[in-house]
Amino acid sequence: MTGEAASTGMLEARFKLSERGTDVRTEVLAGFTTFLTMAYIVLVNPAILGQAGLPVASVAAATCFAAAFASILMGMVANTPLALAPGMGLNAYFSFTVVQQMGVPWPVALGCVFISGVAFLILTLTGVRQLIVSVIPQHLFAAVAGGIGLFIGFIGLKDAGIVVANPATFVALGSVTQPGPALALFGLVVIGTLAVWNVRAAMLIGIVLTTLAGWVMGQVHAPTEPYSLAALTATAFKLDIPGVFGLSGKAGLGLLEILFVFLFVDLFDNIGTLVAVTKRAGLMDAAGKIPGLNRILMTDAVATMVGAMAGTSTVTSYVESAAGVQAGGRTGLTAVVCGLLFLATMFVAPYASLVPLAATAPALVVVGGLMLLPLTEVDWEDPMAAIPAFLTVAMIPLTFSIANGLAFGITAHALLKLLKGQATTKDWFLYTLAALFVARFAWMAAA
Repeated sequence: MTGEAASTGMLEARFKLSERGTDVRTEVLAGFTTFLTMAYIVLVNPAILGQAGLPVASVAAATCFAAAFASILMGMVANTPLALAPGMGLNAYFSFTVVQQMGVPWPVALGCVFISGVAFLILTLTGVRQLIVSVIPQHLFAAVAGGIGLFIGFIGLKDAGIVVANPATFVALGSVTQPGPALALFGLVVIGTLAVWNVRAAMLIGIVLTTLAGWVMGQVHAPTEPYSLAALTATAFKLDIPGVFGLSGKAGLGLLEILFVFLFVDLFDNIGTLVAVTKRAGLMDAAGKIPGLNRILMTDAVATMVGAMAGTSTVTSYVESAAGVQAGGRTGLTAVVCGLLFLATMFVAPYASLVPLAATAPALVVVGGLMLLPLTEVDWEDPMAAIPAFLTVAMIPLTFSIANGLAFGITAHALLKLLKGQATTKDWFLYTLAALFVARFAWMAAA
C-alpha cells in the first residue's frame, strides 16, 4: 500500500467518508470554500475589538488561532462540517457595550467570555442545551434553515454593495455599475454558471476567478502594516477572571447582564446555525435529531474558553459553513481543512485582504438561495405551523440575528399551542423557554 493510499485509508476510517457519500478531494475543496467565505473575520474582528483597546495585531493572531483550534476540534471530535470563529455581533457587544459603554476593562471582559464558556459547558453536561433543541418543533427547524439562508444571502448582497442602506426605505439597490457591485455580479454569474453545469468546485473556482478579476480591476490591495506572530503575546492569557467578580454593576446590570447576553446569544445562534448546516448536509435524521449533538455543543463551549484565553470574544459556529456543505462537505474533514487554513493564516493574517468581499459575497448569495429548500417542509396551510415559521424566517434577516428569529418562532409556537388548548405538563420546558424570551424582550425594551 502506498503512502497516499494509507493516508486516504486513515482519513476514510476516521471521518467515514464513503458512508456519507464523499471523498478526500471533495472535503478538501469544501474546507477551502468554507474558509474563503469566512476569512473576512481575520480582518473584521481585529477592527471591532481594536476599538475596545485591544492591540489589533494581537487580535488578528488570536482570531486565526481561535478559529483554527475550534474548527479542527469540531472536525476531530464531532465529525461535522461546521467551522467556528469569533462571532459577529458578540464582538460588537464586547467592544461597544461592555467595554465602551459599561466601562469594563477589556481583560475583565475577556474574563466574562471565559466564564460564559464554562456556563455553556455546564449547560451541555447537564443536558439543558440538548433539552432546548428537543423542544423546537420540526417546522421551526425548517424555518431556521430557510431564515438563515435569507440571512446569509442578505449578508452577501450587502457585502457586495448590491443592497445598501436607505433612510426612507431601510434598504435599496446600490449602484451596480460601481467596481465592487459589478465585480460581485461577475462572480455571481461565474458561480451560477458552474453550478448549473454541476461543477463540484463551483464556489471555490468562482471566488478565485473573481479575486483575479478584482486584481485586474484594481480592487485587490496588499496590506502594508507590519505583523509578527509574537503579537499574540499581547492578549494571550491576559483575561482577568478575578476582576469579573469585582464588577459592582453600577455601569448597568453588571456581571449578570454581561454573562446573560454572552450566554444567550451564543446559545441560540449556535443552535440555529447547527440546525441549518446539519440539515443542509443531510446529517439530521428523520426525527430531527442531530448525531453527536453533545460532542458538538461541548466543542463550542471549549472553543469559547480557549478563544478568551487567546484574546478574542466568544467563538461560535459560522453560518458560512453552509458554503462548504454546498460544495460537498459532509464530514469533519471539511472543518479540519478550514482550521488548518486559519492556522496557516496566522503567519500571513493581513494578506487575507487579498480576497475582497466582492469575491466571497456571490458564494453567500448562491448558498443562501439553495438553503431555502427546507421551507417546503413547512405546512403553510396550517396556521399553527405557518405563523411561527414565518416569524422565524422573517426575523432572522430583518433583525440580523438568528437568536431573535428563534425567539419569535418559539414564543409564537408556545402561545398558539396554549391558546388552542394543546398545552400539556410535558411542555413545561417549552413554556419556561418562551417566558425567558418574553423577559428578554422586556429587558431589551427597558434598556
